[in-house]
Amino acid sequence: MADDHSGVTIEQQIRWGDLDALGHVNNIVFFQFAESGRMAYFEALNITDFREGPLDGPGMVSANLNFRRQLKYPGTVRVTTHVIRIGEKSFTMHYTLRDTVDDFIVADGESIMVWVDYAVSRAKPLSPAFV
Repeated sequence: MADDHSGVTIEQQIRWGDLDALGHVNNIVFFQFAESGRMAYFEALNITDFREGPLDGPGMVSANLNFRRQLKYPGTVRVTTHVIRIGEKSFTMHYTLRDTVDDFIVADGESIMVWVDYAVSRAKPLSPAFV
């Protein structure tokens, strides 16, 4: 896992089970690749260090991906994740998925995240330490 000012980058193997009936990677798997990138980013950040209580942490309120090209088995996807905006209660994460064969961007997109107090199911302001 690489971590620098441009974000966190991981690689994910394409599995045979990731394919749909037409033989290419199913669109939902692209979201799973982005999820793995997001979790790697959170791990690099030690996100649990920013909890103010046992029932708070990040939650997703929106997600989108732009599908640019199909992926097939076998193969590897490189996922780069970084934060592109931080607000009072939310932050936006950006994902770039590349085929490692030719470095072509196969998908890109964003998710809007909030810090949630799960005890009351509400977003709360981001802590200064987290920001």
